Amino acid sequence: MKAGNKTSGARLRIVLEPDIAIGPGKADILEGIRETGSIAAAGRRMGMSYKRAWLLVEGMNACFKSPLVETRRGGQARGGAVLTPDGEKVLACYRRMEVLTAQAIDGELAGLRVMMADISERT
Repeated sequence: MKAGNKTSGARLRIVLEPDIAIGPGKADILEGIRETGSIAAAGRRMGMSYKRAWLLVEGMNACFKSPLVETRRGGQARGGAVLTPDGEKVLACYRRMEVLTAQAIDGELAGLRVMMADISERT
């Protein structure tokens, strides 16, 4: 998973409504939940507090017709979180849009990179 501006290229943010968007952070938290089965573990992987991760999930669940993440109470042994089928669809759709965006801007991005100063000249 990527966090911050640690990679070059575009960082896609899709605004669905004025206050409803999905971007790299929300996609990464969904991916982390899918991989770890835990909101807390997904948040830790991203350097985020459990509260912040939970708020992202809660916000996404409220914005779609059906929840993207389902949780089970019960702590480490019995609790956890999973992506719903809609959560899987939203994540897959966002990841496809990232690929399409990267392909669409590849030439322009290469042109900008050619114009950049040598990194040794900036220090």
